[in-house]
Amino acid sequence: MIVADYQTNRFPTWCPGCGDFGIWGALKTSWVKMGWNPWDFAIVFGIGCSGNMADFIKVYGFHSLHGRALPNAVGLKIANHKLPVVVVAGDGDCYGEGGNHFIHTCRGNHDISLVVHDNRVYGLTTGQVAPTATQGFKSKSTPDGIIEVRINPLALAITQGATFVAQGFAGDIPHLTQLLIDSYNHRGFSVVNVLQPCVTFNKINTYMYYREHTYKLDSSHNPQDKISALTKVMDDERIPLGILYKEERKTYEQSLNQIATNTLVEKPYNLNLNSLLNEFK
Repeated sequence: MIVADYQTNRFPTWCPGCGDFGIWGALKTSWVKMGWNPWDFAIVFGIGCSGNMADFIKVYGFHSLHGRALPNAVGLKIANHKLPVVVVAGDGDCYGEGGNHFIHTCRGNHDISLVVHDNRVYGLTTGQVAPTATQGFKSKSTPDGIIEVRINPLALAITQGATFVAQGFAGDIPHLTQLLIDSYNHRGFSVVNVLQPCVTFNKINTYMYYREHTYKLDSSHNPQDKISALTKVMDDERIPLGILYKEERKTYEQSLNQIATNTLVEKPYNLNLNSLLNEFK
């Protein structure tokens, strides 16, 4: 497989310089390294600039409703738990509209890899504040600055049950690519939050800002140490990149006796549609 095998005949409509390009490149490169054919896995997309990737990736997938990418992915995984399932969503889509689904997917430890474009704004609808925006951030919808404190998705993921929590940067494709590969190889719910500069609507969290404020975790960090991971993700000035937390725990799918031997799609079924409809007459 080569990167071109995952490309369609459409080119992205993102703004020049958008961090989405880096994530797009890292995803395709990670699949090449995994040896996945376009028909070997499935992607569920959220709504927003990240969701537009559905037009630019030649892989079986589903473009969900706003905030509903994760429950659709859960359904896919339960129907065929042997199929790798990846979710591509934005911070507003996943942590805002889909915040409730995010929490409960963490709790269930569903065997899904979630990749979140975190640009701290709603880019597709021209820059309103996302739940990850820092308190006081000014936008069209909050000209005097956002009142609420920002959500911390990494802390939420760690405390609510996700078993693989990492953070990457769209400006470092090789590092992000390896994080994605590690998330695919993990058994359980994997969250990869990607710091993704929006060059049009977020003039604060730029490429330069992240290069000045991020650092890569080294071997001194123990990803099994939950308290250490939480301490690091709560620091807004020194932003960590890498695998923050990882644990081995039984997945949701492993707890379902109905799929202990076969996937649901492999099970034989005898359905007489007319007989079923007659029950409702």
